[in-house]
Amino acid sequence: MQTELSGQLGIEYAVFGFTPFPAVAAAISRAGGFGVLGAVRYTAPDDLRRDLDWLDAHTGGRPYGLDVVMPAKKVEGVSEADVEAMIPERHRRFVRDTLAAHGVPELADGEASGWRITGWMEQVARTQLDVALDYPIRLLANALGSPPADVVARAHDRDVLVAALAGSARHARKHQEAGIDIVVAQGYEAGGHTGEIATMVLTPEIVDAVDPLPVLAAGGIGSGRQVAAALTLGAQGVWLGSLWLTTTEADLHSSALTRKLLAAGSGDTVRSRALTGKPARQLRTAWTDAWDDPAGPGTLPMPLQGLLVAEALSRIQKYEAEPLLGTPVGQIVGRMTAERGVQEVLDDLTRGFEEAVDRINRIAGRSGPS
Repeated sequence: MQTELSGQLGIEYAVFGFTPFPAVAAAISRAGGFGVLGAVRYTAPDDLRRDLDWLDAHTGGRPYGLDVVMPAKKVEGVSEADVEAMIPERHRRFVRDTLAAHGVPELADGEASGWRITGWMEQVARTQLDVALDYPIRLLANALGSPPADVVARAHDRDVLVAALAGSARHARKHQEAGIDIVVAQGYEAGGHTGEIATMVLTPEIVDAVDPLPVLAAGGIGSGRQVAAALTLGAQGVWLGSLWLTTTEADLHSSALTRKLLAAGSGDTVRSRALTGKPARQLRTAWTDAWDDPAGPGTLPMPLQGLLVAEALSRIQKYEAEPLLGTPVGQIVGRMTAERGVQEVLDDLTRGFEEAVDRINRIAGRSGPS
């Protein structure tokens, strides 16, 4: 499972694992892949620094990266408080009523929300970058397209490769024009923010559009034969996120959520704006149904929606309100039927990859010229 890109980064397998959990990222790198820590939940620089210290100490000297959520266009002089003030009271009331209908308790007096999507704000993401560049990260990935030009330049000055996610060939070409080093072709099946083109169609389109830039295939990949298919389509590796949510190293802080993920089928996800205001694939729940109901107020645009629902999601998670409890996850959730360690997942991927390659070689040998 070696490609030119995996050789450039010095990793054994062309498997890039995105995860919000440092222990998972470290385990992926130790197992021969490339762990990428998601930074969106780190609003305090010291928290990110603490986890990068831990990650750096537990990767065994293997390379790793960081994923941020940074808009390409800078918005000056807008604070979180300014954005909060734009949220209509009707929407706040809808959140209160939905939680009350499911009997979700309030947070204790003085208890702050533990879940806030503020990493999308430029000042927060730039602070994350300031911290990250003090560490030997090899890759900076951006989930909202190309980061600003000065960010790309700063990364390149530190010999850090820059990756950006794309849901169409048009987006991918913009990344190439912006000086991005790696394009992640994220198909419709993927968890989190996605476009509307399936991975099987999207990957070769982007490979052709940005040649010779390396492309990683993402979305709906969770077996070695799917990895082999991605490389056959021209990708130089795969970008996997959902698959790690049910690993033993993951820390979901909720046994109920783990049970829901293990029981879910590939048809139990939905692309909904309920989480951030942009279409994001996630587990379908009573919460997503409420926001997608035409009788409701409808979701707000990003970033208003994320701020609106932050405390509500903290309450849902803390009290494990199962009908409402969910998480971003892709359609590959249907294959996530048992808790396994990261090493076991990598072993399964490599074994399945070898079997798929052997199968293709046999087919080629039978059908090729003698």
